[in-house]
Amino acid sequence: MTTHRSFTPEFKAQVVLEVLTGVRSASEACQHYQLKPDLVSRWKAQFLEGAATVFAKESQNDPALARVAELERLVGRLTLELEVSKKASSILQAHLSKGGK
Repeated sequence: MTTHRSFTPEFKAQVVLEVLTGVRSASEACQHYQLKPDLVSRWKAQFLEGAATVFAKESQNDPALARVAELERLVGRLTLELEVSKKASSILQAHLSKGGK
């Protein structure tokens, strides 16, 4: 009875990238790694199917990243408001000190 082998995602990606970049043909990869051709074909199809997700917006994939982006925008707005308030206070202080003399 043959033993079922399992492969890491990293190994699968390595094999598929070797085939896609031309380092090895699919048949050479199968021979080299002792894999069945249909297995490599399936990995390649899965890889190409998932490739578009690499370019998806991060906020769509991870709600935490969307929240971080929202908080960063809030910090930027509040920082700007604080700077404007400080500048207005400084101008008012200078105006009052000139008028008080």
